[in-house]
Amino acid sequence: MVNAFEFNDVVKSYPDFQLGPLSLSLAPGTVLGYVGPNGSGKTTTMHCLTGLVKADGGEMRVFGQENHPNRPSWKLDIGYVGDVHVFYERWSAARNLKFLSQFYPNWSDQRVLDLARRFDLPLERKAKNLSTGNRVKLSLIAALAHSPRLLLLDEPTSGLDPVVRAEVLETLFELLETGESAIFYSTHILSDISRLADELAFLVDGRITLRAGKEALTEKYRRLSFRLEGTRTDFDGCLEMRREGARVQGVSHDVEATLRQLTSLNAQQVEETRMTIDEIAVFILKNGQG
Repeated sequence: MVNAFEFNDVVKSYPDFQLGPLSLSLAPGTVLGYVGPNGSGKTTTMHCLTGLVKADGGEMRVFGQENHPNRPSWKLDIGYVGDVHVFYERWSAARNLKFLSQFYPNWSDQRVLDLARRFDLPLERKAKNLSTGNRVKLSLIAALAHSPRLLLLDEPTSGLDPVVRAEVLETLFELLETGESAIFYSTHILSDISRLADELAFLVDGRITLRAGKEALTEKYRRLSFRLEGTRTDFDGCLEMRREGARVQGVSHDVEATLRQLTSLNAQQVEETRMTIDEIAVFILKNGQG
């Protein structure tokens, strides 16, 4: 099976920052959540993949085609919603979409109407008069109207109210039903990723520190509480351990190893609690785990 996209040792350098070398791929039918602090290189990754920024080295492919600037047919497979929503400000939303339709053979005017109705977007309103949330909706419709096989989303639900955000996520779920499309999703709203993503890739200072399936992460990480006499606070697989007398609490990123050690130490009243993906992601980014 051909991957939706592939990065092979991609590098993009700036005076004060370098992305990569980055090797990353995404299979069709998969949602990859891209998680990292501000300035970690998430948007640069998206810009390299779409051709908005020229990488300094490495190779990128979209469904097997090299993303060559002089052979842009590979772009027909991509729908992109970036962090900036650029339109002809004096044109209506409908006219902006009509203009874009000429570049995509698979564009569907009916899909535009269906999505506009679903997102409650006033197509007759000029772009300059659209709220931030409505500009995001317009970008999403532009990205989805040609049924892309690869959808790139950089903070797509920023500025949306919870009801519309839920509609957007439901639309993205429907896009995946055929098993042929893939979504590469960067957001600070971790609850969105926990609902949608199959896997998470953590990017810190331009490098991927960890990539793992959502289920694997929720099996591996636990909040722990137990009683153990003494002053010890270092335990296998644990960070952020806090002691109040004999009671110890903290987080394990390798719960099996931690529990084995606690058994050997005769720890008492051992309690473990599952963590949400949101909590795990915050913990990984905070502690640099991976």
